[in-house]
Amino acid sequence: MNIDRIVLAFAGGMVLLGLALGYFVSPWWFLLTLFVGANLLQSAFTGFCPLAKILAKFGVKPGSAFPS
Repeated sequence: MNIDRIVLAFAGGMVLLGLALGYFVSPWWFLLTLFVGANLLQSAFTGFCPLAKILAKFGVKPGSAFPS
């Protein structure tokens, strides 16, 4: 897997986790979903993604969206 696929899978998992926790535990968990969505939106325009930078440091193969 390259960085792009890992970032998308992680973001999707965090959104689902935030929704589940917001529904079953506390509505405050919906802020996690808001944060992930805002980060995805800003990375679409700036090309900067903190997770992509961390994965690049670990030697994960870059993709076309987040080159190292």
